[in-house]
Formats: sequence, C-alpha cells, structure tokens
Amino acid sequence: MITADKIRNIFIIGAGLMGSGLALTFASRGYNVYILDLNSEVLSKGLVNIRNNLGILKEGGITFEDNAETILDRIHTTLSIKGTASKADFVIEAVAENLELKQSIFHDLDSLCPADVILASNTSVISIAEIAAKTIHRDRIIGTHFWNPPYLIPLVEIVKSDQSSNSAVDIAFELMQKSGKHPVRVMKDVPGFIGNRLQHALWREAISIVQNGIADAASVDDVVKKGFGLRLPVLGPMENADMVGLDLALSIHNYILKHIEASPYPSPLLKEKVNSGHLGFKSGSGFYQWTESEIKESREKLLQHLMAATEKTGLSTGNVPTNKYGTEP
Repeated sequence: MITADKIRNIFIIGAGLMGSGLALTFASRGYNVYILDLNSEVLSKGLVNIRNNLGILKEGGITFEDNAETILDRIHTTLSIKGTASKADFVIEAVAENLELKQSIFHDLDSLCPADVILASNTSVISIAEIAAKTIHRDRIIGTHFWNPPYLIPLVEIVKSDQSSNSAVDIAFELMQKSGKHPVRVMKDVPGFIGNRLQHALWREAISIVQNGIADAASVDDVVKKGFGLRLPVLGPMENADMVGLDLALSIHNYILKHIEASPYPSPLLKEKVNSGHLGFKSGSGFYQWTESEIKESREKLLQHLMAATEKTGLSTGNVPTNKYGTEP
C-alpha cells in the first residue's frame, strides 16, 4: 500500500457539508483535493462554503501558513468518478447515510482506483463491512469518521472491519496526524463506533429525564454545560473513574444502573415530537422553541467556542506537508 508520506492527492466523494469541510481540512494542509459530486450546483455551493469558512476562520483568529487563494487553488471539482479515481492517493466517501448508495460507490472505487489506494468512508454509524460487501479488495476499506466541522474538531475515528488490514489503518492514522487531526483506532466495527455510542447513551438518558418529569430540557442542559461537562475537555470518563476510585465507581453502579434508562428503542417522547413535526431548528420547535435569531445565535456561539478551542490547541494549523522531493506541492 502507499505510505502516508507519499499521499498527495485526496479524493472526496460528496461536496455537501462534510465533503466541503474535508476539502478545506486537507487543502489547508497542502494536499491536492478533488471533490466529486453528481450535482454541479452542490459542487458550486461547496466551493462557496469553503471560501466563506476560510473568511470566518480568519476573522476568528485561525490562520494557516498559506493564504486563502493558495488553499483554494489546491481544490478541484469533478462530475465524473472515472477520470479522478486514477489520480487518487487516498479516498474519503462523504455522501448521505444510505447503505446501498455507499455500496455502489465503493464497488466503483474498488475497480477504478489504483490497487494500493485506501478507500475510507466518513459514515458515522453504518458498518464498514456492510459498506464493503460488494467490493473485492476489502482489506483496503476502512472508516474515517470526522466530526462536523472537520476543519475545527480534531477527532477522527479510524474504524477497522474484520477484513480491513492493519496497514490500511496505520497509514490512515499517520495521514490524519499529518493533517493536524487527532485520530483514534476503533478496533471493532460496531454500530456508532465510539463517539456516537457515548453521545447517544447520554441523549437517551437526557430525553428520558425530560419524559419522566424529573427536569425540563433547559435544566438537563444546564447540568451538563455548567456541571460535569466543564471537566470533559481535560478529564474523560475513564480518567475520572480512576480519579474518584474504581471501588467508588463500582458502589455507585451497583446502586444507580438499574434506575438509568436502558430501553433499546427510541423514546416515546422523541417519536411523539417527530410525528408532530417538532424537529428542532428545522421547524422552529423541538425540546425548545426557536426563532431565526436564536438559531443563528446558537450556531454562532458553537462556532466561536470551537474556534477558541482550536486556536488554543493549534490542532488545525501548522506546517504544510511536503512531497517526496521536499518541496511544496
């Protein structure tokens, strides 16, 4: 397989929110990026999003070694998979969470891309083995689950299926490090991987608390944001357990786990809201009532928080990678 040091051309399938974000992530690190989408309007919008996001990042104090125009010059768009697949050194699929669509894309990629090219899916929940089911060279197919926006959030979950090779995982891991990301290995191809299993376990309990009248939605959010959530950036749950003592953790679990929501099905309250058209930001009501100005304020607050965190860690900025001759691409 190709080594991480020799990867120069990143091929991204899908020019939507994640695809355009991934293009910015890699182009800002000096890689040549090719974005495929079958919809020319989506491609155009993706480029506009990238330019706008570069401006927002600059205003927020996030800078790169290269200027915006240089970064944009590294991004190329295409409506055809055939011509671009042969140029790819690494491929990331970032289309909708539709298993049949992903299987079709990977079937085509497997036949068109050079044999040593790793094929990765940005799926957040679907089994990598299922995505690879219609391919021949399944050893090179892995998951690379980025979090939105990928140019600000450092985490990438690299998912290994039973048929993925260790070398494919290792090369992807090194590539992500070179791209300023923080990769983690997911060694079993389980639904939701790590992050979404943790996130939705919390959401399930949060919704259950509201459903059972223990507290309202705002109080639940306050408990997280102004309580244990403040520790999370520097103290993960496993570290926290060690800090308080595993004997205490066991005692607490012996008492509390039987009282925590354990249903394998979505909350009746959640289903009721969806069936009633209360979808959150999309409809202006969900667990809260939302005006357009409140929606905008919420999004901007999150963006400002992420930019402040990124500026502090420096994970999304840094040196432009070089090619095998030691010069900029």
